[in-house]
Amino acid sequence: MTRFHLFCLKNAMLTANLLATAIGAGLLYIIYEFILRGYQTDKYVEFHLRTANYFGPIFALFFVFLIMYEWPIRRYFEKLGSNAPISSQLESRVKKRLLNEPFLIIGMDMAAWLLAGVAFAAFERNFGLSWQQISMNRFDALLMGLVSTTIAFFLLERILQLYLAPYVFPNGKLYDVTGTRRINLAVRLYAVFVAINLIPFLAILTSLYRVAVSDRNAIESLEMLTTGLWVLIPVVVAIGGGLVLIVSLNLKKSLDAMVVVLKQITIGKFGSRVKVTSNDEIGYVGDVINEMTQGLIERERMQQSLNLAMEVQQNLLPKRNLKIDGFDIAGRSIYCDETGGDYYDFFKIDENTNKKIGVAIGDVAGHGISSALLMATVRSSLRQRSSLPGSVSRIISDVNHQLVQDVEDSGQFMTLFYLNIDPKKMQAQWVRAGHDPAIFYDPGTDVFEELGGSGIALGVDEEWNYKEYMKSDLNKGQIIFLSTDGIWEAFNQEDEMFGKERIYNIIRKNSSLSADKVINIMIESLKKFQQGAQIEDDITLVVIKIN
Repeated sequence: MTRFHLFCLKNAMLTANLLATAIGAGLLYIIYEFILRGYQTDKYVEFHLRTANYFGPIFALFFVFLIMYEWPIRRYFEKLGSNAPISSQLESRVKKRLLNEPFLIIGMDMAAWLLAGVAFAAFERNFGLSWQQISMNRFDALLMGLVSTTIAFFLLERILQLYLAPYVFPNGKLYDVTGTRRINLAVRLYAVFVAINLIPFLAILTSLYRVAVSDRNAIESLEMLTTGLWVLIPVVVAIGGGLVLIVSLNLKKSLDAMVVVLKQITIGKFGSRVKVTSNDEIGYVGDVINEMTQGLIERERMQQSLNLAMEVQQNLLPKRNLKIDGFDIAGRSIYCDETGGDYYDFFKIDENTNKKIGVAIGDVAGHGISSALLMATVRSSLRQRSSLPGSVSRIISDVNHQLVQDVEDSGQFMTLFYLNIDPKKMQAQWVRAGHDPAIFYDPGTDVFEELGGSGIALGVDEEWNYKEYMKSDLNKGQIIFLSTDGIWEAFNQEDEMFGKERIYNIIRKNSSLSADKVINIMIESLKKFQQGAQIEDDITLVVIKIN
């Protein structure tokens, strides 16, 4: 930041106010010099022009007060220009004063015009003017004061938004600054409407009133009116047009910035931000868009994390179905979110060359990232413990003991059904840890049986000792079906539950098919049943077929 740039920033508001006051004073000069000189004595006109020079100190006093008000703002920019540290107290004070300055200045300006008008009236009374003439002149002064303060307010807002706000409010949030005055958009537009209509109307009334109280003849009065209108109306119309231009530029700049950012969002680019420079509704909308953009960035990051978590979790599940020693085993998991808490796994257990098959299926309470993490924890513990000697019940008890220590303060838990098959002895051993019983089907007798038993979910009681159960004499064609409750508790659009009876019928009708085909038919039947209804829980299926 150059010293000239710094000087311009520090004096921008003061210069704008001086310009607005100069416009008002210039209009008074035009009235006295070009309108009244032809209809008043030279002595009268010279008195007004000469007396006006004495009111400079009144406005100078207000400018001194304004510089004192701006002192923290000037210090802020001095520190900003020299890269000196700026305290939060100074920053907060500057933000409040800067937003209130346009309102303060128009109040000071109007007070200065009123004070000058009272003093001017006293001089005019001593000069010998009638009260009618004095009131006419004061009306001129008040009209010019209205013009000056109106220009000052909108010009100050323009300078604040265009030059100062980007340095003091680099992150926007002007609307959040407490203790400040603000004009909403509707009031601002009405103010412009009044300015561009009321000021010309009052100027015309002034000219008409001046003619009405004049003692001139008709021709001179008409010339006086014509001169006044030719001088005043173009000036006030130009002022009105300037005000409309300033307001439209302010609105267009903010709205264009919002449109650019929103277009970037629609194509997936979230790096753009709206430069918020006002504390009205438009500024607030800009802040909301920025917050929305930041939220979309966080959402995108979260989505990327979920996609990565989904990829990791999918890799934790068995990559292929298992066919070994006369057993055809297949499994499938369908998650309602990117990640879930359902789990299944296959193990090849070698206990002193007596190869066994381990099958596990589990369901973590809830779904999402936290459930996926717990599922991964149980998978790791179960795989490690299954590779070591011990009974089925001992394996699950040890896994539960470790899990409780990990999750006891979180309130999470996981149901599990762990099945161990001995192909040589054709028998199965299992532990039920709070999970739904497995379904056993013998097509030879067309009998369904539940492989149940007692046992609580993992992660609840560290001292719980699980009990194992066994089924012998496994024969060719028999099927063991494991699932989480997501399939039989699924609902269709008529609020009808899929239920276990449909599962039994699918297994019965397709018992001659491979395990993988049974799962495919089960999933297709579920989709047909739901008729497009959303899956609200994770679904995991495991089919074990004895060949």
